[in-house]
Amino acid sequence: MKASADRAAVAPEQLQREARAWLRHLTAGRVTELDARAFRRWRAASSSHQAAFQDAQRWWQTLDPVLAKLVRENSGLAVKPPASSPSSWGRRTFLGGAATLAAAAGVAMIYPPFDLWPSAGMLRADYSTGTGEQRQLALTDHVSVALNTLTSINRQQAGGQTVGIELVSGEAAVDLLAPARRFSVTAGVGRSIATDGHFEVRHLDGITRVTCVDGALRLMHPLGVRTLAARQQTTYDSHSLGAVAAADPLALSAWRDGILVFRQTSLTNVIAEINRYRPGRVVLLDQNVAKRQVSGRFAIHTLDTVLLQIQHTYQLHASTLPGGLLVLT
Repeated sequence: MKASADRAAVAPEQLQREARAWLRHLTAGRVTELDARAFRRWRAASSSHQAAFQDAQRWWQTLDPVLAKLVRENSGLAVKPPASSPSSWGRRTFLGGAATLAAAAGVAMIYPPFDLWPSAGMLRADYSTGTGEQRQLALTDHVSVALNTLTSINRQQAGGQTVGIELVSGEAAVDLLAPARRFSVTAGVGRSIATDGHFEVRHLDGITRVTCVDGALRLMHPLGVRTLAARQQTTYDSHSLGAVAAADPLALSAWRDGILVFRQTSLTNVIAEINRYRPGRVVLLDQNVAKRQVSGRFAIHTLDTVLLQIQHTYQLHASTLPGGLLVLT
């Protein structure tokens, strides 16, 4: 307890130096599992540590155009990585190596190593969740929004009132608690609008699925308009708009109850979904079983058990690597 208190009492200037040193180290492409554990301990020491690292990320993004210019103009810049711990790195060392790490950091801000922090899009979002995290938000007196794992949203306001959200990525469920002014969810090129009821929007990899749980909604898309009633859904992307179809009643809002539902889903897609909820990463290398179809209901909190079932069912060999990487062959 005393050690935690001592860490929490670190001066803000020291925390900023440590946070920037950690960011440089983690984006340098040489992160080990021990590094990841040490960083998590450092960040969890106090809310001040977490805030300092978020400030460091914003600082890095502010410098990004400058660093990119330095890389172009000084392609020979290089510094030897310090052998000491990140907390001992000074500002001169950090800035000295910043140009050579700009490109690597840009990638890491989009794809953070070991999922140690939110991606750049999530960092800029008004609200976001991490791997396996779910969050409930009361945006107005009559609108509640649930965020699923790895989800980012921005508020949309008009006249000082919250009138909708932009779903940057992930999955959100909107509960309109009483008939009120219309509320919308913008995802990709489409916008879903409702005044009452409950609906969900999932936006991943450029594909959006809109599901009306109850009530009714209108989906506005460059290619047309769709009206959805209770237990109906449709999908779209930037080039197409699907027809209205019945939604699987067993899958409706299942994630809000801690359940994943698969109906004749390829094993590749099942593992991709598991990766959204589970720390680390599962990689399937056996392409002979990648397209095998899976059906079932699985509790999110027992995903490691589900992976064991998958290994046994398809006779796969599992190799565990640093950083929570599980390779199935």
